[in-house]
Amino acid sequence: MLSPALVARIFVPFALGYFLSYLFRAVNAVIGPALGAELALDAGILGLLTSAYFLAFAAFQLPLGILLDRYGSRRTESMLLLCAAAGAFVFARAESVAGLVAGRALIGFGVSACLMAAFHAFVHWFPRERLPLVNGLQLGAGGLGALAATAPVELALAVTDWRGVFLVLALLTATVAVLIFAVVPERGQAPGDGGSLAGQFRGVARVFSSPLFWRVVPWTVASQATFLSVQSLWAGPWLRDVAGLEAGPAATVLAFMAGAMVVGFVLMGTLAERLGRFGIRPMTVASGGMTLFMTVQALLLLDWAPLRTGLWILFGFFGTTGVINYAALSQGFPAQLAGRANTGLNLLVFVAAFGAQWGIGEIIDLFSPGPGYDPAGYRAAFGLLLLLQLLGMAWFLWRAHPSRPDGGEEE
Repeated sequence: MLSPALVARIFVPFALGYFLSYLFRAVNAVIGPALGAELALDAGILGLLTSAYFLAFAAFQLPLGILLDRYGSRRTESMLLLCAAAGAFVFARAESVAGLVAGRALIGFGVSACLMAAFHAFVHWFPRERLPLVNGLQLGAGGLGALAATAPVELALAVTDWRGVFLVLALLTATVAVLIFAVVPERGQAPGDGGSLAGQFRGVARVFSSPLFWRVVPWTVASQATFLSVQSLWAGPWLRDVAGLEAGPAATVLAFMAGAMVVGFVLMGTLAERLGRFGIRPMTVASGGMTLFMTVQALLLLDWAPLRTGLWILFGFFGTTGVINYAALSQGFPAQLAGRANTGLNLLVFVAAFGAQWGIGEIIDLFSPGPGYDPAGYRAAFGLLLLLQLLGMAWFLWRAHPSRPDGGEEE
């Protein structure tokens, strides 16, 4: 059993932060049409301004890992969340694309610690064997944020506009920042105990020279970049342009997909923990789930109308499985390197997500010279992402071959 005191003081505050992080990440899938209509945005520009979140998020991952290992999760996340609150305010008041990009980037920077700070704190406060479960529950909180970004946001738009939504989010984010700083205890290591700055960067180099790290990276990055870029923006337009759904029904499908994410995060974390008792490694569980995720994408490309809703639900469920590899990496490095190992992976995931989300828009524009988005553009973009995942899987399997000198490394 998890200690109720630790759950209340460690898990809940970080879960609230990640709830908001994912709400920010996914909200443009619902407000995108209104945003695009108001400012006359094409698919490429909409993809760029939405993906600015991912680029700023990624850019701070390596400094974040050092800050987490040196100063701890409490101080790092609470300060950054205040930046996210400021970004939400800037986004709400923006009158130009430049203003929207700046606000969105500041949000991405500000929430860049919400998952990694939690994972880092959990390594220090929860038993090692409980990490897949606790990490899964944390990710489930993010899934609830994605759920809140669908039908509830669509309902909120009947009361206010997208600017009002972001003003409320700014207030909520500042509140959670204060809560984390006031409630979360120090990790039992005084700030500044993480060694010299040069030693911190040597830790980064150790992570990036690990054969285990580079075996995991290509497939995990391709899988998670696909999931993040599609779920947080392009699923909504796909439902409009390919499936022909109006805003309300499309938001309902997105809500079902987000609900499946919640179930997937929690269930897959629990499954990884239970199977670990029988010697089945978290990385093996992640590999099986990512394979099923690719299968779902292949079926979506076939566009069988009766299966559309069910396939998007499965997309939400199996898209969560790649994050199990974060727990696998945490277990494969010493605790003092856990922050840098996970933020190193996160850096690559979010750089790829930025490229994927923007690139999808640019590919759609290639097929859509006139008004509206051509379904062929979606098929080309989604097909390219699936191909990249297949290449990542091939690399993962090749690096595990007995003839490879690093193939036997355990996580």
